[in-house]
Amino acid sequence: MKFIITKNIIENVISSMQPFLEKKDSSAITSHIYIEATDSKLILKATDYEIGLESHIDNINESIDGKATTNGSNLLGIIKRLKNEDIIFETINNNLVITQNKSTFKLPMYDANEYPTLMRSENLKPLDISAINFINSIRKITPAIDNNNPKFELNGALVDIKSSKINFVATDTRRLAISHLQNIAHDEGQFIIPKKAIIEIQKLFLDEIKISYDETNLVISNNQMTFFTKLINGKFPDYERIIPSNLKYKLSLPKNILIESIKLVTSLFSNIKITFSSNSIIFESLDEDSESKTQIDINLEIDSEFYLAVNAKYLLDFLSMTTNENVTVGFNESNLPFYLEDEKFFTIVMPIVLEK
Repeated sequence: MKFIITKNIIENVISSMQPFLEKKDSSAITSHIYIEATDSKLILKATDYEIGLESHIDNINESIDGKATTNGSNLLGIIKRLKNEDIIFETINNNLVITQNKSTFKLPMYDANEYPTLMRSENLKPLDISAINFINSIRKITPAIDNNNPKFELNGALVDIKSSKINFVATDTRRLAISHLQNIAHDEGQFIIPKKAIIEIQKLFLDEIKISYDETNLVISNNQMTFFTKLINGKFPDYERIIPSNLKYKLSLPKNILIESIKLVTSLFSNIKITFSSNSIIFESLDEDSESKTQIDINLEIDSEFYLAVNAKYLLDFLSMTTNENVTVGFNESNLPFYLEDEKFFTIVMPIVLEK
């Protein structure tokens, strides 16, 4: 195998493949990137068996067909140090030889024929959603996905395909985030995408994509890349029973003022109390050792005073994902879960219970 390619082109692809490599065992073939030159094109693959990426590059020169594997982390370390000029890649005596001007590097290879096969999209169900809608929907709920929860199904995002809409759902047991789209022509079904995959999808795809899935795999592709992840095998909690059927109060509040006030009182401590009255909102820190307090004057047209006590991070996570100038805050009474909404995105938050 031999080919010549510009540094920045190969560097971008090799960088994008780093999250898909086995990091704990550098002797494993899954710590390697698969490289194949064929018909003046380049195919690169990386996988740790749970998640994988295949990329295609068209613009290579002086290509001789062949294939190789080499440690992906070491390969990136070499490429980063080279100048932004053409690089020669060649296999010689079971080594991948990388040359630029008078600099030469050799990396050992494994048998490329033993490299794992990535998941293919044959016989999978299509999910016809535009890239921007899919990415925006998972982006909004990403902060609410749990980390290392013993209930492994919570360490991912649920895609719940219903007859009239598609819900994207995540919870860390303190909050429930849901973003939804209209379902035009899909069969009903559910699958859970691991958090790592959710994060990588947002980095990789911006333009039009094809999405397909079955009970165990999700595949996303465009003209240059094919991404796959194994899905989480588990049953997501019955999230719909958490959604309140009615709310005593629903207030439309200015987003930027909320963000400014919350950040002002959380400079020292993240837990806050927000008190609503007919003509004002008071924000105050729940830190026992110091005092932070601010007030905004606003006509709320409510008949009694009430409060919400909460970790401010949950509010700021929600507000950072909203697009409108105003957001809706809904609740029934103090010390009960409350509701945050911005069009097709809402979050239900468990409060900090305070003694009345």
